[in-house]
Amino acid sequence: MRYLTLLLTLFVALAANAQKDFNTNFHNKTLRIDYTHGGTDDSDFYALDALWEEPHWGGSKVNLIDTLRYGHYYFKVYDHKTHELLYSRGYSTLFKEWQTTKEAKNVTKAFSETVVIPYPKRKVDVVFYGRDKQNAFVKKFDVTVDPDSYFIRPHKRKQYPSFEVLKSGDPAVKVDVVILPEGYTKEEMSLFIADCKKFAEELFLFDPYSENKDKFNIYGVLAPSKESGSDIPAEGIYKSTIMNSSFYTFDSERYCMTTDNKSVRDLAANAPYDQIYVLINTDKYGGGAIYNHYNMSVNSNSLSAEIFVHEFGHGFAGLGDEYYNSSVAYSDFYPLDVEPWEPNLTTLVNFNGKWEKMIPKGVPIPTPNKEEYADTLGVFEGGGYVAKGVYRPSYDCLMNTLKDDKFCGACKKAIQQMIDFYSE
Repeated sequence: MRYLTLLLTLFVALAANAQKDFNTNFHNKTLRIDYTHGGTDDSDFYALDALWEEPHWGGSKVNLIDTLRYGHYYFKVYDHKTHELLYSRGYSTLFKEWQTTKEAKNVTKAFSETVVIPYPKRKVDVVFYGRDKQNAFVKKFDVTVDPDSYFIRPHKRKQYPSFEVLKSGDPAVKVDVVILPEGYTKEEMSLFIADCKKFAEELFLFDPYSENKDKFNIYGVLAPSKESGSDIPAEGIYKSTIMNSSFYTFDSERYCMTTDNKSVRDLAANAPYDQIYVLINTDKYGGGAIYNHYNMSVNSNSLSAEIFVHEFGHGFAGLGDEYYNSSVAYSDFYPLDVEPWEPNLTTLVNFNGKWEKMIPKGVPIPTPNKEEYADTLGVFEGGGYVAKGVYRPSYDCLMNTLKDDKFCGACKKAIQQMIDFYSE
């Protein structure tokens, strides 16, 4: 009992010290860094775009350093004078996915991207890293930010009222999700409010979210579009919407995303957030999500609940797609000689860092793709869009098909780990 008391005292002391470090180094608001990221399939460049002061900070004030290191990219924030590491996060981007398409072999393209940090009290250096072919992070770009600069712009664009869908407590110790409306007209704002409530209800039907409802805050932003729906280029349908989303992203019909990153971020700034979720007002099957970038899915398809919880697995927990029989546009997305960073995929190059210890004794590795192992955690070949060389944790899972209504043990562990990271 004495040992437990001492341990608890130590945890409280560490938390108090982390909180002190936040208050010493940061204000309780956001510095948003917009930049351009472009290139081809095998090259890239960065260019600073704009700096923004936003009124809310939804992130943790304790877990300031990202030790998970998920994502294709990573950035670190250093005190400019002392060089002390103050903050870091991993993330992925639409540009990285585009680099694996056939178009990227023949065309140079640029995308708008954003990272957000707690607003610093002193000058800081922000250093950007990207993974090389061996998945090691290498420096790509850096920028020095003076928080007192009059060139940092206040949040004045796309200001709309926000509302609470679910409020469990202080944003600093909760997972904060802001839901944005895409293709909802002014007359359809009541539908959007209802869809936000539906989102909250259905998210917590799925384990492990169901066990962690008290660790979430969910907000909505009342931002109407001129027209309902989303672009469907192959059908000649183009809509005037507030975030300019489109099906057929990278010429994949069901992949509905947007390259209008600034509109997404301008709208999200109306509430504190860790995750951005865009609801599209259509019953057409589709959506997409990118880790620590944004999540997007449709509101009224018969599988809408499964779609948005699948996409949230990507955007929030960094989970990879476990299916391998899809006509996605990517080529060589997962090189077979390196271990994927996603927690639910492996090439067996460095499997001991994944779900190896969770596999029951006697289960063969690789595990046969047979229904007799349907309820067993194993190592099943086929995942990450390819049939050979990439392995997934289960016969089926919400990150594979939407036929099963649950996550496998490896995915649940990854989701729980992320929930704890933001809510502790």
